[in-house]
Amino acid sequence: MKFDIVTIFPRMVEAGLAEGVVSRGIERGLLDIQVHDLRHYTTDRHRSVDDVPYGGGPGMVMKPEPLARAVADLRARRGDPAAVILLSPQGRLFTQAEAVRMSALPHLVLLCGRYEGMDERVRTVVATDELSIGDYVLSGGELAALVVVDAVGRLVPGVVGDARSVDEDSFSRGRLDHPHYTRPSEFAGEAVPEVLLSGHHEAVRRWRKMAALQRTMHRRPELLDTAALDDEERGMLDEIRKEQEREP
Repeated sequence: MKFDIVTIFPRMVEAGLAEGVVSRGIERGLLDIQVHDLRHYTTDRHRSVDDVPYGGGPGMVMKPEPLARAVADLRARRGDPAAVILLSPQGRLFTQAEAVRMSALPHLVLLCGRYEGMDERVRTVVATDELSIGDYVLSGGELAALVVVDAVGRLVPGVVGDARSVDEDSFSRGRLDHPHYTRPSEFAGEAVPEVLLSGHHEAVRRWRKMAALQRTMHRRPELLDTAALDDEERGMLDEIRKEQEREP
């Protein structure tokens, strides 16, 4: 899978790609990720990527021409992308379901904004999509691009060593993950649940399902409205709700 990331701070992005799961995916040839300096696509001697906003106001606005040149060059050299994504607070919310959808696409271009924002014509003429990683404002789109690459890239087959880790992630089926434990069996007066030490695989499986549902009900109950639960989980959820009704 190919990613092209366009930014005025390429070293910031490259540092985030140099470690962890994404780095291993690159080393294995499963992820082809290139970072491009937007200033290479400017034409003035100052390599300007921004200008003052029409109508006045604070801050600077990123110009559309360098971004358009960058995408045109990438199309010529790297092929037509499946999507050109503008990272923006105004975009559609990036979710696990969106990451799954995007992981099936062969080539994504990510545009990282800075300053007060981008000229609106970047959204209407250059980009094909607009995504936000949450309801808050960052100094630029570089961190958002790294979030998208990590969330999508780890879903590409072979990038994560054990595919079960991906299948059982939080949000993978619309609910949170179950609690995890390792050695020691007791820490700071807190003991690992006995069922996890029992060696009874069926009991462990059921405990993990139940614990995941309990955690979701407690922390993010709205997820259960659309979660893809199986018959066993729906029965467990009924048990949890009945227990809650019995509580004083």
